[in-house]
Amino acid sequence: MAPAPAMSRRGRPGRSGSRRTGRGSAKALRRGRAGTPPEPPTAGLRDRLLDAATALIAEAGPRGFSLREVARRARVSEAAPYWHFDDKEALLAAVAERGFLELAASMQNARPAHDDPLSRFQALGIAYVRFALRHPSYLRVMFGAAAPSRAAHPALLEAAGRTFEVLVAAIVEAQRARQVVAGDPEDLAIAGWSLTHGLAELLVDGKLRARATSEDDIEALARRVTEILGLGLLPR
Repeated sequence: MAPAPAMSRRGRPGRSGSRRTGRGSAKALRRGRAGTPPEPPTAGLRDRLLDAATALIAEAGPRGFSLREVARRARVSEAAPYWHFDDKEALLAAVAERGFLELAASMQNARPAHDDPLSRFQALGIAYVRFALRHPSYLRVMFGAAAPSRAAHPALLEAAGRTFEVLVAAIVEAQRARQVVAGDPEDLAIAGWSLTHGLAELLVDGKLRARATSEDDIEALARRVTEILGLGLLPR
């Protein structure tokens, strides 16, 4: 009778001495091979890996990259990414987190250029569209089908929440000035976000090329759409 297959730590059949994956391999790579000191992380390694991952996602999409290829592009060893990321999803989560933080900063920077609260809220929508067109790779990782679970990555969840709060705060400010209809500010922020994100996705996917063929066209279209949104939010 053939011997029973060895069982892995998760209770599935496996081969004795087979290479472990996931967190196990991450720890093993950090330790280095037997008798070899582990490679220490270099200054700025995390940012270099994030830069390389973002560039690769722009070319191949969120599903089309590996930690090995990210390491190659960052010109570090294959073990280097595991100093900061347990696996591919952890790296994707970090890219998405960076995207949310940069989006929030872009929207905040658009606010001071306008005097009244409703115009400031509309400026957030235009800034959102600009960001999406300049950073489509972020958009894919933040909201696409391959977006990592926010519940599994607290830093990503917090960054996404902070970005949404920028919209909610703008709605509350406009409500206090009686420029926006009364109601749950989060519901109104979701309505504005849905419209703006939908426009951004259509532009990024090239579905509106007939109506917007240049940056000026896109800017004008985004302004018209946010103005329509503003009309819909006016007090009754």
